Amino acid sequence: MSATLHQPLAERLRPRTLGEVVGQQHLLGEGMPLRLAFESGRPHSCILWGPPGVGKTTIARLMANAFDAQFIAISAVLGGVKEIREAVEQAQHARDGLAPQSTIVFVDEVHRFNKSQQDAFLPHVESGLFTFIGATTENPSFEVNSALLSRAAVYVLQPLTSDDLRRIVERAQAIGAVPSIDEEALEKLLGYADGDARRLLNTLETLAMAAQQEKLPVVTADWLLRVLGERLRRYDKGGEQFYDTISALHKSVRGSDPDAALYWMMRMIDGGVDPMYIARRMIRMAAEDIGLADPRALRLALDATETYERLGSPEGELALAECIVYLAVAPKSNAVYKAYNAAKAWVKKDGTRPIPLHLRNAPTKLMKSLDYGKAYRYAHDEPDAFAAGENYLPEGMPAPHFYQPVPRGLELKIGEKLADLQRRNVAARRQAGTDEVPEKG
Repeated sequence: MSATLHQPLAERLRPRTLGEVVGQQHLLGEGMPLRLAFESGRPHSCILWGPPGVGKTTIARLMANAFDAQFIAISAVLGGVKEIREAVEQAQHARDGLAPQSTIVFVDEVHRFNKSQQDAFLPHVESGLFTFIGATTENPSFEVNSALLSRAAVYVLQPLTSDDLRRIVERAQAIGAVPSIDEEALEKLLGYADGDARRLLNTLETLAMAAQQEKLPVVTADWLLRVLGERLRRYDKGGEQFYDTISALHKSVRGSDPDAALYWMMRMIDGGVDPMYIARRMIRMAAEDIGLADPRALRLALDATETYERLGSPEGELALAECIVYLAVAPKSNAVYKAYNAAKAWVKKDGTRPIPLHLRNAPTKLMKSLDYGKAYRYAHDEPDAFAAGENYLPEGMPAPHFYQPVPRGLELKIGEKLADLQRRNVAARRQAGTDEVPEKG
């Protein structure tokens, strides 16, 4: 029997050319960014960001083939400094050999490397010793350090569509790797794969072996359910979209309904969603929808996340449930969220206003001679640690009032305090005779 037949189905169907790649046409289609990179003849460092099973490793391998480059793969889960050092040595040998060859170093799950490990690539990327390609399922803005990120283009890969997955099934059937599958069974199988080609191919392999043992000519939905059992039920979304479910969870928390929030959370966990994804969404909810109405919510979300990381499933899921209930019943405020967006929009459209002299730093004699920091009032030396009448905005800028506390939770008291400070500011400016009370913009 050919050795090829002993290879996993995913390896047997791995694309050998760009034209064989299924999906990602927004990057690989004619005139699209990655296609142009391939056609340029000049490899460049990049980060491939996308969910599992969408072709990140395949694209990296194809890039090495396109540029006749040595391909070195490192798993950030299993590797470390030793593997990085070995990759550098191999790249140097390839560059300095009798037949010089460029090198592509591919790091799978690069977000698992810590900052110092990621930094180890920088001098070699900058010197051109090798081209760096990182693959990650996590947002590189948060998980890849800025120095490395600034030297790599980021390409976002999308989950495969049902049509993409159908093409993969057809290719597997074309080489006789899997039996016929009726339409209802195929729909359930595609729902189970959930945009992940690797999951689809591994499942097809399992089905093929089971069908062969039972001499089954056609895979039916009933037989599929019997073979895959609970796994199929959990991943068969029946037309329900993942982002619709997280939207329902978020809106239930925002709407202060703990029962609905728990329901949607458990629907997600039962559907196979990584609980860490739910934990990250809870952190976002605490900041966006609760904010300073109850600052403890953000801390509780972070604690629940850490607890889950330590305990894992199923024990750690109780901490997530505790947090989701707390978030649902907590007082709500999006005042900080609105203030952040308003300030962001203001700064984007506004000019670069000079920083007032009294607010500038004055570490040198020259700066002091130029009146940097002159007449600055140190708030801690003032009554109640508040320099009444002082202005901290650029000269001529109207008070924008970005932050408007809501009359709920802790923000009720924050609003009262800000109103009192504003009254003191007005009184102090009038007493000083300046009448420089910034007006609302």
